[in-house]
Amino acid sequence: METRPQWGTRAGFILAAAGSAIGLGNIWRFPAVAYENGGGAFFLPYLFALLTAGIPLLILEFTMGHKYRGSAPLSFARMNKKTEWIGWWQVGISFIISIYYGAIIAWAMSYSVFSFNLNWGNDTAGFLFGDYLNITDPGKFDGFVPGVLLPLILVWVIALGVLYRGVKRGIELANKIFIPALLVLFLIIVVRALTLEGAVDGLNAFFKPDWSAISSGKVWVAAYGQIFFSLSIAFAIMITYSSYLPKKSDITNNAFITGFANSSFELLAGIGVFSILGFMAMQQGEAVSDVVSAGVGLAFVVFPAVINELPALNGLFGFLFFGSLVLAGLSSLISIIETYIAGLQDKFKISRSKAVIFGGGFAAIVSLMFATRGGLWFLDVMDYFINSFGVALAGLVQVIVVVWFAKELKSLQAHANSVSDIKLTGLLGGWWKISLAFITPAVLGYMMIDNIRTNISEVYGAGDGISRAFTVQYGWAVAIGVIVLGFLLTLVKWKKDTLEVPQSSSKEVSK
Repeated sequence: METRPQWGTRAGFILAAAGSAIGLGNIWRFPAVAYENGGGAFFLPYLFALLTAGIPLLILEFTMGHKYRGSAPLSFARMNKKTEWIGWWQVGISFIISIYYGAIIAWAMSYSVFSFNLNWGNDTAGFLFGDYLNITDPGKFDGFVPGVLLPLILVWVIALGVLYRGVKRGIELANKIFIPALLVLFLIIVVRALTLEGAVDGLNAFFKPDWSAISSGKVWVAAYGQIFFSLSIAFAIMITYSSYLPKKSDITNNAFITGFANSSFELLAGIGVFSILGFMAMQQGEAVSDVVSAGVGLAFVVFPAVINELPALNGLFGFLFFGSLVLAGLSSLISIIETYIAGLQDKFKISRSKAVIFGGGFAAIVSLMFATRGGLWFLDVMDYFINSFGVALAGLVQVIVVVWFAKELKSLQAHANSVSDIKLTGLLGGWWKISLAFITPAVLGYMMIDNIRTNISEVYGAGDGISRAFTVQYGWAVAIGVIVLGFLLTLVKWKKDTLEVPQSSSKEVSK
């Protein structure tokens, strides 16, 4: 049986897993979600969601990858042939995310350069949407935007170059550079932000608890949604990465470290972001609530405006901030692409170099649509639908199938216990089973029903001029298409003996 590459060190795996979770969205999504859902009070449902969904699902996916020693499709197929399609579905989700994720990293690269001369001027919104993205009407391409196209090509060259070098000499080495550098840069940003006038007001707004929000079901759903999306669960990433772990690996401990490392960074991001927003609010004579924004608007509209107002070293601060976005984005993008590189290798028995060239190359070509004048509209709709009806639904189906249909929870528990210092026994084992069997499916199920009901009655982005036809073509069709793709790829038969589960891990090989 073909040998499988391994991480060089345990730290290398943890850095890679944490790097996949600490993406662009963690820097701007968590602070806004927390603020809008009770401020300091939000940390209670957030911690509960981490302990009942985040870490239990990380343990589940780490165990599946480690036990079955394959990419997500191969691991699902080795567990039960009828579940292979779930693995391909998750790979398809990662493919869609990767093609637009690179564009956001490209924006951050451009803004890193813009920072030195504050090229965005005083009208930061007008600069982003007009001068830089030069956006056109939804549904139109209208040619490439050179300022996005060139850095996007560079993003793909870096990501595919790292992946081409393999697991140990490529992914692990890159994360050993990217993640420490990211933490250093972001710590500098946070320390500087805390010294700004008005930072205390921002932190008060962020941490002040609204305990009445705890009684709202939407706040708890928001907490689960944040944990679920921020930990890269159901993207096929954690299953793939854990398949490269050596035979003796502490799965449970690794899951706790990864989960808490991600949450710690999100908290750090919240402190930095709201310190800066407090400064901006004071400068403009407004309340913090008036300057809070979510999504790319916070990173590429609000923050440039803040940087303009800084008393000194504006360019350097801007470079550090957008440089952090680039590092966070690249580490996450590499992990996302690896899911389908590994899937192609396992299914078609091709070399890593061919999988990177054909799989990664195809993704890079498709991603060029986001470098057009209409790219932002395609990005916005695809991101919303693939997360709302891709990641969340895939996670729900994964848990239900593994726990209730394949009935593999006991087997996976036994495997995790056989290699981990922290055993899933007694109360800990009961917590893990109850979380996966009841709590997570119930919350995700409610989220899906609510999302479907909302999107049937309302047109996403209607206020921005997005039509229902556009959401059907680039939203619903994409979300449903990856499911269909999952079933179609199961029709391709595995090579002889591929589905045989290895009895021991192999030595590191370079592919």
